[in-house]
Amino acid sequence: MEILRTSLLPGNPVLIETSLSQKPNNSHKPKFTFQASIDTTNGSTGTTLSNQANPQTHVSFASKKTTKLSNNPRAETNSEIGHCISLLKSNPVCDCRQIHAQALKLNAFEENGWIGNKLAMLYSKNKEFLDYARKLFNDIPKRKIPVYTSLISAYCRSEQWDDLFLVFRLMVDEGMLPDKYVVPTVLKACALVRMLRTGKMIHGFVIRMGMNSDVFVGNALIDFYANCGDFGFALSVFDAMGERDVVSWTALVSAFMNEGLFEEAIEVFKSMQLNGVKPDLISWNALVSGFAHNGEIDLALQYLEAMQEEGLRPRANTWNGIISGCIQNEYFEDALDAFYNMLCFPEDPNFVTIASILPACAGLKDLNLGRAVHGFALKRQLCGNMHVEGSLIDVYSKCGMKDYAENIFSKAENKSIAMWNEMIAVYVNAGDTEKGLELLRVMHHGGLKPDVVSYNTILAGHARNGQINEAYELLYEMVRMELKPNIISFNVLISGFQQFGLSFEALKLFQTMQSPLNGCMGNDVLHESIQPNSITIAGALAACAALNLLCPGKQIHGYVLKNDFEPNIYISSALVDMYSKCLDIVSATKVFRRTEDRNTICWNTLIAGHVHNMQLDRALELFCEMLEEGLGPSSITLMILLLTCGDMEALRFGRELHGHIIKSKLDQSNYALASALIGMYAKCGRIKDAKSLFDFEVKKDASVWNSMLSANSTNGMAKRAIALFGEMELAAPVPEI
Repeated sequence: MEILRTSLLPGNPVLIETSLSQKPNNSHKPKFTFQASIDTTNGSTGTTLSNQANPQTHVSFASKKTTKLSNNPRAETNSEIGHCISLLKSNPVCDCRQIHAQALKLNAFEENGWIGNKLAMLYSKNKEFLDYARKLFNDIPKRKIPVYTSLISAYCRSEQWDDLFLVFRLMVDEGMLPDKYVVPTVLKACALVRMLRTGKMIHGFVIRMGMNSDVFVGNALIDFYANCGDFGFALSVFDAMGERDVVSWTALVSAFMNEGLFEEAIEVFKSMQLNGVKPDLISWNALVSGFAHNGEIDLALQYLEAMQEEGLRPRANTWNGIISGCIQNEYFEDALDAFYNMLCFPEDPNFVTIASILPACAGLKDLNLGRAVHGFALKRQLCGNMHVEGSLIDVYSKCGMKDYAENIFSKAENKSIAMWNEMIAVYVNAGDTEKGLELLRVMHHGGLKPDVVSYNTILAGHARNGQINEAYELLYEMVRMELKPNIISFNVLISGFQQFGLSFEALKLFQTMQSPLNGCMGNDVLHESIQPNSITIAGALAACAALNLLCPGKQIHGYVLKNDFEPNIYISSALVDMYSKCLDIVSATKVFRRTEDRNTICWNTLIAGHVHNMQLDRALELFCEMLEEGLGPSSITLMILLLTCGDMEALRFGRELHGHIIKSKLDQSNYALASALIGMYAKCGRIKDAKSLFDFEVKKDASVWNSMLSANSTNGMAKRAIALFGEMELAAPVPEI
């Protein structure tokens, strides 16, 4: 990564003020407006259209000049309709809006239904004219299957899922049977929005119509079930396929990778070759990116080399898979190393690469590196993309440069909903929820409807600020906007209320989720119950712990057992914490002992539980047991134990912990540990050791000063405490009240 820094960071750093002023490479095309005029000079009929979006295109409809007017207007109309048909057949890239205007004037849609269908299909190929396609589609008297196929495909490309399923339902209602071209597209949409029930209904239709023998339909079914997490059905579809191509095998490799079944994925990959199917670049990418997304970076790089040995050159998508996998697992240094290796390979990065690598800079909060990647992207003309701009906003906001984030946002020409949401999150995370809400209003008034993510971000801000009324009013507004609050909506409210100290409100909301009619909002917001997930349950258990409510906590535990949530390490830790704080340390220990693959968090929770229940000796014994299992203590573990040593006046054990901290070099950056050590020595009557440690700390924050003040006070050194307070004021840290 250091090599990457030196290669990207120039001698004169990229001045972001200059770079932000540079416009993206692409430009927004203005909306199309047209005027139709009829010129009757010399008896000829013509149509003139002003077309700002495509000025170079012009189609002439002027009839050949004749010395006398036609005596058969019907024949003349038919001739011009025929001319429209001829243009549509011979020149599919012509400006279809001009033909549309002429067809309207000639009432051609009633005369020949093919024209309307063909025009709608041409409109649907261009995202900018998708609204025209839909309006024309609605006006076509006799719609054919190809126009449904084109419009459904267009909505899939633009990710307009509601419109896609609306057209699909209309197709079925009108008696049009989906063919082998429509079915894969709809299944892809079902996979992306996780509509398992709808996809299974389509699967049933496929079987009834005998389309399951088609390899493209079979591949779509495998992909659908794999993306919906129904791995058993994906495997069944694969096994039942009479014909399998490289896409079929690749889909199954991806399905195994999605489940984290590496050995099975490799086995399928080898079987593909044994069955005479040669893996292509996409197959190798599925394997490489699959390992990376599952955190197996070394295996990903190993297979990256293997594909080169097979004569396949890794392309941008290959590297992007590795980079995004590293980012997903928060291996930010590895992501930067992969990016550097990509540049040295050499392989030119694309928009996806830049959008993927910027989160590494954000995760490391490395402003200089983020600016360097920004400058690199500007030179390569890779900034004119909404995903890249969204990632830049994230980098600058997380690096504390909100003004730069605002600059990027204000100069972006094409703002997607995701980008608006990113900027709303910037304000909310900075504690300015009102500014985030104001931006949501601007977004809506500008014609872009906020989505559930937009509202969930604001809900999180209100909850963290303890604004109950504002949060609930926003929920009602979501319903008025025809947006359905989801599990994330309630998770951010429950966790936010809990963090603010509104534990009772958090618990009440948890109950409302499962029984809307008996909850705090009636059925105005929720018409049906929402099943809690692990995050919801952890928040509810934390509320029970804070309120010392053992009975509701046990009820939640029953739900956990019934739905098999207890193996989740975070749920089991929350249960241990709840029982401990409700003074039922026996139940806490039972849950702990049943937990497999216990991590440091789980151990910390039980150790803290014994401290809370005044079983200090047992807390120290658990620490020794933790070490025997091969787990190293975290800074939180050490803080808990130092407090315990102070309360027990266990000086010898405290010194041993101090030695461990020095060996681990944790004292160099952790003020909390320094404060805990000072407190431990002070409670054990070793004020000189406390002072020595205090003097050793070159940088001191308010907590370190406060610990030393408390040490002097508790050891009867009031004058020294007053003098130290004076030194603290001169040193600048703000005293805590």
